[in-house]
Amino acid sequence: MLTLLGSLLGFISSAFPEILRMFRERQDRNHELAILDRQMDQLRLGHQQRLEEIQIQADIEESKALYQTVQPTGVRWIDGLRGSVRPVITYAFFMLFVAVKGAALWSLAQHADLSVVEALPKIWDEETSALFAAVMSFWFGQRALTKFRKG
Repeated sequence: MLTLLGSLLGFISSAFPEILRMFRERQDRNHELAILDRQMDQLRLGHQQRLEEIQIQADIEESKALYQTVQPTGVRWIDGLRGSVRPVITYAFFMLFVAVKGAALWSLAQHADLSVVEALPKIWDEETSALFAAVMSFWFGQRALTKFRKG
């Protein structure tokens, strides 16, 4: 019986280093796989950051192209006139809007015998609110939409 137990113990003890080596190799492989996974995650993050940089650069270039005037002619006043068309038209229509609304306010205050506080709600109707919202959305909405799409 002791012989059988001794041979069994000898067999198990001779296989123990081999079992320990297999266990270590398995742990080493798992560790290497974990390192590779982390490296892949870092590569993905690097690529994602690079894509974001490219998109930001494209947005910057698009903004520059939108604000850039037509090729300069070399004649200073013509180039200035070309660059001022949109702002001048915008200011002109704004002044026209203020003039029309001011005239309506004055007319209501003079002819309908209303105070300015009473006349203001009458000239600022739903159509005026819609027009105001459309203009503000046009001028300031592009950036908000761009940020919303990215976020």
